[in-house]
Amino acid sequence: MFKTFKNDIDVVFDQDPAARSRLEVVLTYSGVHAIWAHRVAHWLWKKKMYFLGRLLSQVSRFFTGIEIHPGAVIGERLFIDHGMGVVIGETCEIGDNVTIYQGVTLGGTGKEKGKRHPTIEDNVLIATGAKILGSMTIGKHSRIGAGSVVLNEVPPNSTVVGIPAKVVVQDGVKVKKDELAHHILPDPVADKFNELETEIAELKKELEAYKNNKTNGRTDA
Repeated sequence: MFKTFKNDIDVVFDQDPAARSRLEVVLTYSGVHAIWAHRVAHWLWKKKMYFLGRLLSQVSRFFTGIEIHPGAVIGERLFIDHGMGVVIGETCEIGDNVTIYQGVTLGGTGKEKGKRHPTIEDNVLIATGAKILGSMTIGKHSRIGAGSVVLNEVPPNSTVVGIPAKVVVQDGVKVKKDELAHHILPDPVADKFNELETEIAELKKELEAYKNNKTNGRTDA
């Protein structure tokens, strides 16, 4: 446990150039505080002391702004930078050397039972505001772009961006632009307007035809 705690401090110096001393990290880094609280809460959870585990996680959330369910499994050297608003769900599994920035959600869709949160493999970076929702795997050495919404599996060594997220780089090779189309999203409001415009155009044609028929009938008379 103490070796794990030491690793949690060491990774800050590897990832954050603003870190100046171990004392500063121990006293001022909320991401480190949240991870340490979780490691204790998770130990309580595994010992079936569920209430104490949940209580500790909620106290940690109050002080750090980072919510980690005590059931989540977290590996070595997780780095949570500027962690306000980070949410990690109960069945989430996080590997080693993972970096998470503020506003990230590792959540469920509300539909599954059992394993309903994502699995994050080793050496993954999840940028600010990204949402990874559902029971899927984010492969090793992948990067999730800021603000992305990930709903499907991400292969190893990939970079994904967009809503919904699409792979833009895989194994160091850019995906062709015409294969992305992550900017083309369904717009139900625009679809409804187009449908109404079509109906109005058809009604105008019918009304015009009716007027023509009526005029022709009067002329013949």
